[in-house]
Amino acid sequence: MRSMTGYGKGSAEADGRTVTVEIKTVNHKFFDWSMKMPKGFLFAEEDAKRATAARVSRGHADVFISYEQQEAESAEYRTDVRLAAKYVAAVKELADAVAVQYDLGAYALAKNPDILSLETVKADDEVLRKLLLEALDGALDGLVSMREREGAALRADISSKLDSIAASVARVEKLAPDVVEEYRKKLTARITEALGSGVADMARVATEVALFADKCAVDEEISRLKAHVAAMRGYLEADGPVGRKLDFLVQEMNREANTIGSKANDLRITEEVLGLKNDIEKIREQAQNVE
Repeated sequence: MRSMTGYGKGSAEADGRTVTVEIKTVNHKFFDWSMKMPKGFLFAEEDAKRATAARVSRGHADVFISYEQQEAESAEYRTDVRLAAKYVAAVKELADAVAVQYDLGAYALAKNPDILSLETVKADDEVLRKLLLEALDGALDGLVSMREREGAALRADISSKLDSIAASVARVEKLAPDVVEEYRKKLTARITEALGSGVADMARVATEVALFADKCAVDEEISRLKAHVAAMRGYLEADGPVGRKLDFLVQEMNREANTIGSKANDLRITEEVLGLKNDIEKIREQAQNVE
């Protein structure tokens, strides 16, 4: 299980060119993407997006790309030999014409920017693409590692809340039969008191108790809550994204807790339901951070 928040950084270098990628993610219902990069990398944006989406299925990702190029490694000297030959001939002709010594050397030729020039070698798109994806892969490794560490903490916290919920459900299950029995005793006592020395109609009492028992029965809700707790425990140990599944189960657990509360007719069960809803709400808050 992974958190949706995290950060990673990676870099790749070749032939004096260095690409650095930083990526951070925050909570989002779906996968969302934003990328800031030098203009020369626009051609690789879709490749970078696909690579990120392959490893980040949920959350908003901000990707930042920087590019550095060392002149000494990415530049070459260009010489124009034909122009140099014409230049030498012209200088020699000039020297002969004005009767001066002809002493032109290679160093003097090299000073002419038209003959010898330093040109930056433009990187091939495929070279840049490879560097970008390599750096991005390193950044994603760091991001996923952080998301997994935070996910482990979320798993432990949610698991402890599930333990608390399971304990509350067990107490409600134990209290539920007492509610009907107490109602039967109270109803019998009230009827007996109203009749004075008469004898209560036990058949009528039994009917009323049966109707009450059906009205306040929470067996189905308890069974579903147990099933939801078991399912959520399974998702906590599952590989891959589970955030949306946790969101759904939280809604279902809250629905069952509300139903139990509305049927309770018992202060002790009402108190347990309040504790249940508190734990469920805490799980809901944590589930919003899960990928």
